[in-house]
Amino acid sequence: MKAVIYARVSSREQEREGYSIPAQIKLLEEYAQRHGLNIVERFSESETAKSSGRQEFNRMIEMVRKSKDIKDILVEKTDRLTRNLKDLVRVSDLVEEKDINLHLVKEGEVISRNSKSQAKFIFHFTSVRFIS
Repeated sequence: MKAVIYARVSSREQEREGYSIPAQIKLLEEYAQRHGLNIVERFSESETAKSSGRQEFNRMIEMVRKSKDIKDILVEKTDRLTRNLKDLVRVSDLVEEKDINLHLVKEGEVISRNSKSQAKFIFHFTSVRFIS
C-alpha cells in the first residue's frame, strides 16, 4: 500500500522548541513500517496552517488526487495537517471521494470513508477550532 507523509511546523521558533520536522518524519516512517505502508513521497514545510496556500500541502493534495495508487496520508496529528476550513474541505474530499485513509498517528486515529461519524466530527472540530 502506497502512502505519503506530511510534516509541518508553524515557524522556525516552533522547530527550536522541539516540534522538529525530522522528528515527525521519523515517527511517521516508523509507523508506516509497522503497518506495511510504502512511503512514496515526503512533504514538509515550516508555515502556519491557519490560512490556505501552503505550497507543499497543495503539492501533496494534487499528487494524492491524481494518483490511483496512493491510499494513505500520514501526519503526526490533526493540527500538523490543517487548521483552516478550506484545507479541511480539501482533505475531507480526498477521504470521501478517493477513499483515502488519513492516519493521525499521535492521536491513534485513522479517518476514512467508513469512519464513525463521531471520529469524523472530532477530526473536523479539531481542524478548525482555532479559526478566529
